[in-house]
Amino acid sequence: MADGDGAALAVPDRVETGTDLVEWYYAQGWTDGLPVVPPTAEKIAACVAALGGEPELVECKVPPRHGNLSRRVLAINMVMAGCRPEYAPVVRAAMLALTTQAFNLNGVQATTHMAGPLLVVNGPLARELGMNGGVNAFGSGNRANATIGRAIRLILLNVGGGWPGDLDKSTLGHPGKYTYCVAENEADSPWAPYHVEKGFAAEDSTVFVIAAEPPHSVTNHVADDPEGILDSICSAMSTIAHNNAVSSGHCAVVIGPEHAATIAGKGWTRHDVREYLHMNAYNLFGRLAFDHRYGRVYNRNLPRWYKREPDSRIPIVPSPDHIHLFVIGGAAGRFSAFIPGWGHMSSPVLRGIEGSGPAGPVCVDGTCYL
Repeated sequence: MADGDGAALAVPDRVETGTDLVEWYYAQGWTDGLPVVPPTAEKIAACVAALGGEPELVECKVPPRHGNLSRRVLAINMVMAGCRPEYAPVVRAAMLALTTQAFNLNGVQATTHMAGPLLVVNGPLARELGMNGGVNAFGSGNRANATIGRAIRLILLNVGGGWPGDLDKSTLGHPGKYTYCVAENEADSPWAPYHVEKGFAAEDSTVFVIAAEPPHSVTNHVADDPEGILDSICSAMSTIAHNNAVSSGHCAVVIGPEHAATIAGKGWTRHDVREYLHMNAYNLFGRLAFDHRYGRVYNRNLPRWYKREPDSRIPIVPSPDHIHLFVIGGAAGRFSAFIPGWGHMSSPVLRGIEGSGPAGPVCVDGTCYL
């Protein structure tokens, strides 16, 4: 293969008998640091078939190297990650979402910040694949979650060239840069699923991607009203330490099922929750500017219409529509989570899988439908 076609994945038809394939793939530099599944011709063919055949068809180019992601190369990375062929539509849709201009994958791959792509899957396909949106959803133990997210990371490495210390300049990174993939817990949610709120039909399946930090836990075991629970989330949001505080942009909020039941039980909707969080999650500009003890600070990364006075309230995000709300987690435990984004430099993307499209407007709440 030519360099732009993913030369790092020129898988040979055979290697010398007795070769330790796991070590051989390490030597080629094709792994994420964990052992990979040897991509046999049969397994590659099965994944290509699940993608619709045409192995040389290029689905997209992956920044920052801008390597061509052909169906064959996509299939190879899926196999190495441990995916089943039926996961192929999700991986493809996720990569098409990640490589849209709005997401700015070039910046996400190369930033010094720790952000990595978070994938949330909604709809019947998530259930058919057995994806986990319940107990330990962000943790280990589910093949679909783990391997779909890992296939995306391998593609970002092998095709996009986002290798740490080379084009990936992240100072710290985070564990989600191995795999960061979940489903929404639609079964235990008191509200319509995220994709339905955004204009898709319930029978559609979708992928949502956002450049994100790890989940920040929110604990509240005492509140029996929406305000008490949401004030705890506002507390997690209202710090000067994450990128939304200093660069605005989009974020995600995960409501655990117990918290969601309490909030919805008082008649509050998703819209109410987002409005409350936007109104009550903020910092004072004086805190963000360290009271100017290091010199006069203006911060051009914040929206121009924000006042830069010491007592000015600086919202964590510019509007309620910049808060992407999901119900995820197990039935027991009064926990939720705040997931900061990368700032204004990247916009989340919501995309239908296998031809699903929004029943409503093409673009809602600043989230692109493609």
